[in-house]
Amino acid sequence: MTNFSFRYASNPTDVKKYGTDELREQFLIENLFVENEIQLTYSMYDRYIVGGIMPVGKELKLETIPYLKSENFLDRRELGIINVGGSGIVTVDGVVYQLQKKEALYVGQGCKEVVFSSSKGEQALFYINSAPAHTKFPNKKVGKNEAEVIQLGEEKTANKRILNKLIVNSIVETCQLQMGLTELLPGNVWNTMPAHTHNRRMEAYFYFDIEAPQTICHFMGEPQNTRHIFMQNHQAVLSPEWSIHSGAGTSNYSFIWGMAGENLDYGDMDIVAPNELR
Repeated sequence: MTNFSFRYASNPTDVKKYGTDELREQFLIENLFVENEIQLTYSMYDRYIVGGIMPVGKELKLETIPYLKSENFLDRRELGIINVGGSGIVTVDGVVYQLQKKEALYVGQGCKEVVFSSSKGEQALFYINSAPAHTKFPNKKVGKNEAEVIQLGEEKTANKRILNKLIVNSIVETCQLQMGLTELLPGNVWNTMPAHTHNRRMEAYFYFDIEAPQTICHFMGEPQNTRHIFMQNHQAVLSPEWSIHSGAGTSNYSFIWGMAGENLDYGDMDIVAPNELR
């Protein structure tokens, strides 16, 4: 079963007037993992799709949705998959890929059948992002040992973290989709600080490995007009191109960042110093 929803893009001037409920309604994606369902959110930010897939004792096939107006989901799209649960299997046009937790798979435009399942005795949780594509690039699995790993932050600023570039142009050829995974070390809580914006691409942030009853406060909005959304484990948030995207948790956690837009340069960003935020 596939469930899908639609989100319009929001003007930053309008967002200044949003209260808590409207802010959450427009940007927060709460229920990504439902047993034996595919949950998809289609956003007008670069026509990006965010989704979660939880196969329990059966296979789940990725089907097209009405917004795509195509016979198959990937006729005009590319797909990034990262497993955030137990061992799982993704079968793409008959080719089987085994994904352990925090391993990724890129699926190129034009693939006809993508099927998800959990390995025996395991519960896989597949987090997916998809963006429009203009050509086909080869499918490619990226394990954690194949990621481009960067050490960031410091203990004294509570943001020491490990950034794993998974589906990025230095590792995988893509049209515009980029995805990676960041792990906060114990005792560290801040991510993406100093904050930044990038007018040439949007992002989606997915938070996981948050133990109850801990929480994440995700900061967004224009640098001089910030807003916040409190989030729980296995929730995602859309981040417009005009918005910062930073967070702080009541404990350490992991998160997946995905992005699409008109360039693949990871360093394309406009930094905002912490004391410049309002």
